[in-house]
Amino acid sequence: MQSVLAIARTGMSAAQSSLGSSAHNIANLGTNGFRREQVLQVEQAEGGVATSRYQASQPGNELERDVVGQLAAKNAFLANLAVFRTADAMAGSLLSIRA
Repeated sequence: MQSVLAIARTGMSAAQSSLGSSAHNIANLGTNGFRREQVLQVEQAEGGVATSRYQASQPGNELERDVVGQLAAKNAFLANLAVFRTADAMAGSLLSIRA
């Protein structure tokens, strides 16, 4: 099983991947024949999440989905960052107690 820090790190990485993908899609709204980039997130058995990017099967844009995706990715990143910071502070407190 991965540590809480490692799990939070994979969550932050997945959120960054989603944010980058949606930004890429928005930047290419006017490109003819553009197929959206999508991110697949898969829960890992040992904890955390793995991501992979793929292109949509049909060309076209979904601006609303991409904007909402950016907001969701931002919030997911911030939530995982809070977990990371809390776990780091708890580990620091434990080390201070033992020292």
